[in-house]
Amino acid sequence: MMEMKEPFDIELGDIVYSVFPEEEDTYVIFKDGAEYVKIIKDNDTNWLKLNPETELPMFGMDEEINLIGLEIKKELGH
Repeated sequence: MMEMKEPFDIELGDIVYSVFPEEEDTYVIFKDGAEYVKIIKDNDTNWLKLNPETELPMFGMDEEINLIGLEIKKELGH
């Protein structure tokens, strides 16, 4: 069983996001104290937003999601 990772914060510009790791490569992102988006790592450079209702990946480039993902990778040292 994988141990649960602790939440951590990342900063993009002047915005602070709180990152809550879930199952492998899946993270819940909070912005301004509210749940903002759930993301999943697609591959080394791409991250996908999950549909809030179905939790299925929503394909399509999203610069903000990729930037959050890159910061998560840096934070986790991957």
